[in-house]
Amino acid sequence: MAAARSQLGGRSGSTVRPTTVLLTTASAAAVMFTAAVLFGARWTPSSAGETWVSAGVRAVMNAVSDQQGAVPLATVPDPSDMLLGGLLSPDFDDRACLSRYRAARYRRASRHALSPHLVSALRRYESLHRLCAPGTPAYARAVDRLRLSSPSNASGSGAADPSSAGATTCSYLVWTPNAGLGNRILSIAAGFLYALLTDRVLLLNGSRAGDLDDLFCEPFPGSTWILRPGDFPVRKKLTIDTPESLGSTLGRGEPLSSAPWLYLHLVHNYRTPDRLFFCDDTQAELRRVPWLVFQADNYFVPGLFLIPRYERELSRMFPRRDAVFHHLGHYLFHPSNTVWGMVMRYHGSYFDKADERVGIQVRTFKWAPISSDEFYGQILKCTHRENILPAVVGRVANTSTGGSDGQAVKRKAVVVVSLHGEYSERLRDLYHERGTAAGEAVSVFQPTHLGEQHIGDREQNQKALAEMVLLSFSDVVVTTGVSTFGYVIQGLAGLRPWVLMRPQHGKPPDTPCRLGPSIEPCFHRPPNYDCRTKARGDTGRTVQHIRHCEDFPEGVQLLES
Repeated sequence: MAAARSQLGGRSGSTVRPTTVLLTTASAAAVMFTAAVLFGARWTPSSAGETWVSAGVRAVMNAVSDQQGAVPLATVPDPSDMLLGGLLSPDFDDRACLSRYRAARYRRASRHALSPHLVSALRRYESLHRLCAPGTPAYARAVDRLRLSSPSNASGSGAADPSSAGATTCSYLVWTPNAGLGNRILSIAAGFLYALLTDRVLLLNGSRAGDLDDLFCEPFPGSTWILRPGDFPVRKKLTIDTPESLGSTLGRGEPLSSAPWLYLHLVHNYRTPDRLFFCDDTQAELRRVPWLVFQADNYFVPGLFLIPRYERELSRMFPRRDAVFHHLGHYLFHPSNTVWGMVMRYHGSYFDKADERVGIQVRTFKWAPISSDEFYGQILKCTHRENILPAVVGRVANTSTGGSDGQAVKRKAVVVVSLHGEYSERLRDLYHERGTAAGEAVSVFQPTHLGEQHIGDREQNQKALAEMVLLSFSDVVVTTGVSTFGYVIQGLAGLRPWVLMRPQHGKPPDTPCRLGPSIEPCFHRPPNYDCRTKARGDTGRTVQHIRHCEDFPEGVQLLES
């Protein structure tokens, strides 16, 4: 009971006040020790005296030194602050995107500290995006230069139009869609973090299929992150064998810095040359490439934490590494008014009057088969063992007015999200026909029954996003291991999930579920490459704060310790 209850309380209407983490010069010794634990063990000399500290410790010491006193490393936002402690920009019309400033009212108050350095980085990025986004003169010049540098151009030099001399030069990172909505959300978040680190402008090239239409609000004030149809000169199909890919270019021994654009293949089937993206020397060359186009079905954020040149900046933006997607997700992904309308209707019907809100996300995979009977038994065993759902006894009692002792009945709302309806139907029948030991009133709902996933279908994406957002309003979440859909829910909710472990030979494991060690998503296909030795390595053993995932041991995720 205690494990499930530890995640309750602190509802969005609570009076939790902001908490600030401070460091002073008087605590320098403690800072060095603590930061050594937090930031891993890549050691560098700190002065002529050859005192060795990690890059993370150096970032903390520099922050203290810069301020010559106390410096707030991170602050837990006030739950009543619609800007989430400065994470969100105030420069938007509330009516154009109803969810932007309202979603936080329905979630449990975030307990995850927000760094002022991240807030500053976001404001700087917004200025850059406004300057370089589609529709601006800088963007038009950048596209013209890309067209001039194409193979069909006789010069092939990529030289800029002389009339643009002295004008602002913008660099871009172009996302192209791959896999389902959960994968897409995670890859966009990872791409945005990379854009923050490299002063690039992130653009989404998903408008030709229309599957991004009326899904998300624009996240950056005064500009767009959507490429218009036909606006981007690179229109070829991008695969692992694309000649302009990073892997292919390195394989030919050609310098990266002379390329007008490069394709980054960060999909699960990428090969060793493509994985060199996560090496410091490769990143040094990529900085001189004006256009990078990427595909990913992975949350590759942990890989960015392995690159030495970004270590200090990442440590300042995320003093706690286990909340990267939590903050970036709240910043980037605001449901459109159409989707928000669905969310509000679901919430009003299911969660609004509940004392406790439970979200259960159910997903099956062809590569890990299990029968619906076995999976239902696993869900029941997990939720009963961890006191997420109450045990049933005898026939159902009349709970319309109160329990046997006259006390008001506790109302527990359970929302099941699944492509199929049998799990919610069986749970609903169970609690409809039989009572509970403590007399709770348990109601079970399921918003949609889509049957099967249709990748790129706009209407299905809207319903899926609405379900993700709704479950992020839960007090407790149960997710299916390895599911990117579940990763998005837990990240937005800011909750460590109860993870349904994958079946073994068609049967549930002895331990039906485990409390996840982090709210961070799993990077399913890490590079597993040692850039120093230029040989195979184990990404899960490189630094202290990156460990193998419990639900998918081949993958890695960010942890705080």
